[in-house]
Amino acid sequence: MVDRAAGALSLPDDWPAHADVSLTLNRMGTFDWDLTSGLMHMDGAGLDVFDVRPDEYNGHPASLSARVPADEAVRLDTMVTQALKNGSDHYGAYFRIRCRDGTLRWTHTQACVRRDETGRPVRIIGIVRDATQELADSTARVELDDERRRQTSVVQSTTAALAHARTVREVIDVLKNSHGLEHLGATSLVMGLLESGRIHLVADGPEGSFVPGTRYTRVDEQYPMSEVVRTLTPRYIESKADFARSYPTLWPHIRGLGITAAAYLPLIAQARPIGALGLLYQDKAAFSSEERNLLVALGSSIAQSLQRAVLYEQEHDLAQGLQQAMLPRRIPEVPGAQIAVRYRSARLGRDIGGDWYDVIALPGGRVGAVIGDVQGHDTHAAAVMGQLRIVLRAYAAEGHTPATVMARASVFLHELDTDRFATCTYAEADLTTGVVQVVRAGHVDPLIRELNGSCRRLALQGGLPLGLSAEFGRLEYPVSTVELDPGQTLLLYTDGLVEEPGADLDDGMQLLAELVHNGPRDLQLLADRLCEEVDERGGDDDVALLLLRRKGAYTAHPGGRLQQHVAQGDPEALRSARHMVRAAVRAWGVSERADEIELVADEMITNALMHTDGGALVTVRVLSGTRRRLRVDVEDRSSALPRRRDAGASGVSGRGLVLIDRLSDNWGVESRGSGKCVWCEFLMPGIPAL
Repeated sequence: MVDRAAGALSLPDDWPAHADVSLTLNRMGTFDWDLTSGLMHMDGAGLDVFDVRPDEYNGHPASLSARVPADEAVRLDTMVTQALKNGSDHYGAYFRIRCRDGTLRWTHTQACVRRDETGRPVRIIGIVRDATQELADSTARVELDDERRRQTSVVQSTTAALAHARTVREVIDVLKNSHGLEHLGATSLVMGLLESGRIHLVADGPEGSFVPGTRYTRVDEQYPMSEVVRTLTPRYIESKADFARSYPTLWPHIRGLGITAAAYLPLIAQARPIGALGLLYQDKAAFSSEERNLLVALGSSIAQSLQRAVLYEQEHDLAQGLQQAMLPRRIPEVPGAQIAVRYRSARLGRDIGGDWYDVIALPGGRVGAVIGDVQGHDTHAAAVMGQLRIVLRAYAAEGHTPATVMARASVFLHELDTDRFATCTYAEADLTTGVVQVVRAGHVDPLIRELNGSCRRLALQGGLPLGLSAEFGRLEYPVSTVELDPGQTLLLYTDGLVEEPGADLDDGMQLLAELVHNGPRDLQLLADRLCEEVDERGGDDDVALLLLRRKGAYTAHPGGRLQQHVAQGDPEALRSARHMVRAAVRAWGVSERADEIELVADEMITNALMHTDGGALVTVRVLSGTRRRLRVDVEDRSSALPRRRDAGASGVSGRGLVLIDRLSDNWGVESRGSGKCVWCEFLMPGIPAL
């Protein structure tokens, strides 16, 4: 059971409600369901009614679902939902639970609904009790059974169950698992859908009943489903002889199944046939007029649900196809990296999301990795996503720094005729050095998977989501630098992978880290496993996933280049730039001069920050020529050129240019249209010209 210490959730001050002693003495259990947090407190007596041990209950109603048959669960959910929506302050119901030993027993619940001052339901407090003996010994059981046997009850309960079925497969599962067939006396069913003048068999019937060659049949063939689709009239078969005489092609294949009767119904929606349903019976000889009326009504309800399911699947396929068309058709082969991408669409019919991923091959052995999510679930979100993906790719390919790429994308989104914003993470990786520069715009933190499988979260400083940062004039995006060692994997993903209704985001992140830790080593299999986990928990949001692993055997690219923006008053950015220079020196084979290069670069960056009124842009690259050289550029927005000064015997400044001149092989200053660039070069010893 869950108490107040379970997570940082806001719960009512008097939660949970305490049971009255008289309730306990009468073996009644109590529950207190906080609708805001999703937690339900249930006392020991209540858990006994459900035949659930305390250690099996985690405080969420879903952990009781194993004890409630599917059709009963649908009926209860429908009843509670109606009570919450229509303003009721109480509800009550009898329902069955399946005990640990497999037996069914009757249970009764009675509850009151508490609402806030606006009328919104916030809490349900009630009791549960074992009602098996009550219904067995009183007229209540007789009245309940009679009501459930009535035609309207069967149709209504089946319709209620079908209301939650969104696909054709779910419609079939509801019919097979519900007690509607049981009360009709049917043992199994077959179903076919009309497709392009043929009947497609989508439910086979009892095991061993499938007849080869009947997966698709013509409407004019001599089969019972073909007949009812042609005539739009039900066909009731009331003996084995009738079956054998009417359908000689079919009967020899199924006569060993013990079928004595069958009812085939045309499924008609909007005055046109969409398929046929067959109910198969054992030990039945005839259909009364009441049973025939019931079956016709049931067929009409099933037809409406099937039509809705077919439309849902068509719309979902269309939406998924549109989404997939806007994602990259192929992922480029990137030397030095293994990459896996996945997109899992939401299970919301025609709804379409704005999740996307992208991989951009950049010059100098670099690669850009993008993951993002546009607000909303509609075609407009998808359209915005498509435009945003293209401009991000264009800005990155133009050679802008990661922070500039993100800022320009935000301005672009703000200037679109839309009220949508987008979260995004852009990572630019140099696969030679392993340096990864990451910019985060309101997006969930990435993860790093180590060589031993352990997983850690990168808690990176970030900016506002794209669109919002431009609207509020906060376009400065901090750049975080991490180093990806050979064999390490960077995981970028959208929030659909970690978010669940009523659950804390940190819990979802922890679960994801555990899944990655315990997941397969192979990158493609790991991506599949993470998406399967979302399917298993019934996630209803889109998921985009990008995994990038650095290979260990990649050698330096002759045109290696790294770039980092350092803002004034940002110590983290200064440390990140130093880290970038250090990693480049080590990866590009200039370790013999590492101390000199790092000292000179640090001096140049510090001078730019101290003697100008803006930040600095640091670029480290390899130049080819008669001798290969490593070059460090530091650009700023000041047009004032640096000059040497006499530091004096005790001066603490004035030695910067002297230091640069002594340690570098060549240096200089170039005027730029919006400022200047101070540069220095170091010969790379032992490396011949290209």
